[in-house]
Amino acid sequence: MTDIHAYDAPASGAAPEAGFGDYVALLKPRVMSLVVFTAFVGLFVAPVRVDPFIGFCAVLFIALGGGASGALNMWYDADIDAVMHRTRKRPIPAGRLAPGDALAVGLFLSGLAVVMLGLAANWFAAAFLAFTIFFYAVVYTMWLKRSTPQNIVIGGAAGAFPPMIGWACATGGVSIESLLMFALVFFWTPPHFWALALFMKEDYHNAGVPMLTVTHGRHATRRHIFVYTMVLAAFALALGLTSIGGPLYLAVAVVLNALFIHGGWTILRRTEDQAVADGYRAEKSFFKLSLVYLFAHFAALLVQAMAGAW
Repeated sequence: MTDIHAYDAPASGAAPEAGFGDYVALLKPRVMSLVVFTAFVGLFVAPVRVDPFIGFCAVLFIALGGGASGALNMWYDADIDAVMHRTRKRPIPAGRLAPGDALAVGLFLSGLAVVMLGLAANWFAAAFLAFTIFFYAVVYTMWLKRSTPQNIVIGGAAGAFPPMIGWACATGGVSIESLLMFALVFFWTPPHFWALALFMKEDYHNAGVPMLTVTHGRHATRRHIFVYTMVLAAFALALGLTSIGGPLYLAVAVVLNALFIHGGWTILRRTEDQAVADGYRAEKSFFKLSLVYLFAHFAALLVQAMAGAW
């Protein structure tokens, strides 16, 4: 396993001046889009109505907090990113952005996001956002990611908090509905990333990241994926029985979870020889399905709430 240390820029000279796109990439916009969407749904489906402008500001500051987490993650993980094929073109390992600049951006946006969310919504939601940033940047990035194959399981909580923060912006608290939205993202995260790890194992191995595929092998990872799809389905369907669920959401959840369980079962039954022979086609299909799965569940919650309002 690689030693934990901040990334040192190449000694050939100072990093060139970064462009606007590099700073955008630093905030992990694809991850931020998931944060924004789930936080917005959490806020919108809450039983307390929020002024549209305040709601917009709340989601904006949650997004900034998510971007700050991404910047801090890229600062600390630059040594890993430089080794992995899918991340080596990120701004820091590619030499377009100095590590110190990334750290400064992450810290500044963290403070700005937390303070402004407290002023725009409430201080409970702001404290929740501060804890989420800390959990992702310190607990997951600096500790779990490099020390345990449970990294993505426990660390996945950071990505599951945004809908709870959105709900807290509206209500000032936590409820069974927000906890089940958390559970939906939390139990989705391991099979999503483990499916990726099945066909990207060498990346994690070369970087010294103790992903489950590296420490326990692909066969054990396949078993874990199937177990988590079953647990995930239970929480996804349970969410449909709460005040924010309904027939439309339940219909979507039944179809998607049937497809997801089938995909998990297909992966479980495959041998490594079969996967290599077809280029991990089933694993890649499952990974793509997982992206649709989460978006569609939260979209169904949103449409269900809009239908209820009408």
